Amino acid sequence: MPKMFGTDGVRGLANKDLTARLALDLGDAAVRVLGDAGTKDDQPEGRRRALVGRDTRVSGDFLASALSAGMSAGGFDVIDAGIIPTPGVAYLTSVLNVEMGAVISASHNPMPDNGIKFFARGGFKLPDQKEDEIEAVLGQDWERPTGAGVGRVSHDQTTATNLYIDHLVSTIAPLNDDQTQPKPLKGLKIVADCANGATSVVAPEALRRAGADVIVINASPDGYNINKNAGSTHPEQLQAMVKATDAVMGVAFDGDADRCLAVDEDGNMVNGDQIMGILARAKKREGKLNHDTLVVTVMSNLGLKLALKDMGIKTVETSVGDRYVLEEMLKGDYSLGGEQSGHVINREFATTGDGTLTALTLCNEVVKSGKSLKELAADFPQLPQTLINVPNVDKKAASTNKRIQDAVAHEEELLGDSGRVLLRPSGTEPLVRVMAEAATQAYADEVCTRLAKIVAEELALK
Repeated sequence: MPKMFGTDGVRGLANKDLTARLALDLGDAAVRVLGDAGTKDDQPEGRRRALVGRDTRVSGDFLASALSAGMSAGGFDVIDAGIIPTPGVAYLTSVLNVEMGAVISASHNPMPDNGIKFFARGGFKLPDQKEDEIEAVLGQDWERPTGAGVGRVSHDQTTATNLYIDHLVSTIAPLNDDQTQPKPLKGLKIVADCANGATSVVAPEALRRAGADVIVINASPDGYNINKNAGSTHPEQLQAMVKATDAVMGVAFDGDADRCLAVDEDGNMVNGDQIMGILARAKKREGKLNHDTLVVTVMSNLGLKLALKDMGIKTVETSVGDRYVLEEMLKGDYSLGGEQSGHVINREFATTGDGTLTALTLCNEVVKSGKSLKELAADFPQLPQTLINVPNVDKKAASTNKRIQDAVAHEEELLGDSGRVLLRPSGTEPLVRVMAEAATQAYADEVCTRLAKIVAEELALK
């Protein structure tokens, strides 16, 4: 039986793969693994609490109700924070007296999908072991609390949202002694594409409170339009709007706002690698880049690593997935890390990727540096990259097949320090992703095509 939890919680087609019954069972199982709502003399031994938030998908309503029901039936008092970004749930889980947080979201996936992921006390994603424990007790009968041991469900979206916005603004604009709010982004004209998702209220408000002149697009969620031709996966509208309004830059979020990409004044995309480079250099300048190191994944462009090396900044690589980035950051006490896709983890202020936080800190660096986003991004040129997916192959054999390994070694020798190759088996399909970076797009295409052909020949499923 395949594992239920993937790299980012439980996901599937809402009401088919991810049903109300499954959400109820997940809530029931989570309280057993992440807390014990025991009673003594029929009175609660200190109330256990959980926080639940969701993105704007229509299916989030019934899934939140079912998940909360499972938790409260297990003895937890549940705070339903309503629609709020995933990193907002992580932050509130870290500062409120709750045992765990849960988010109902499928991030950048299409609207019909949805997902459930949990945060442990402190706001950190669960390790694999805890997810396995939840899966092991899923659907099992147990002696559930009764009477005063049963939990309540309360709803307070306004307080939760305001607490989170206060936190976000304070990261670049701490309150003055007289409790007035500085405006570090005053005069900065930007466009924010909220993907009709969870940050449709949060990001515009946080940016405006920090002083920015914000033009907002795709911030009218109706339950069905999340990520639809909008946000970080479809930035075309943002690119056009930045140029049409003479804004100095634009920022694009995904449905649950844990990632952020940017657009410069000419409408050019600034990807997660370039954003990380800009923020890493800023942190090093301020003495806040722990061990002068940025944590990246194997998919980060070689151009980023070469540019950082020239700036005296080291890089540490992890597998793809922000959870693996965070694990490495915690292990090595690093302060900044992330992915090319726009997940950026700033440990000074967050326990997970936070798109709105990334947007605020990026805008702040534009103002502080006195340079345009285009000028800042130009310091982190991206090597041309080609990616070919090779389907219907024995992906496990990619790392052991001699002809493939010899071919990889040969291409790496030819590329030298001016490029690289990467073979990455898919986590869910019989597929190998072949990636090549080189000094020119033509050469990257050649290398990638040669390797993909060998992978297809050697590993084809009979």
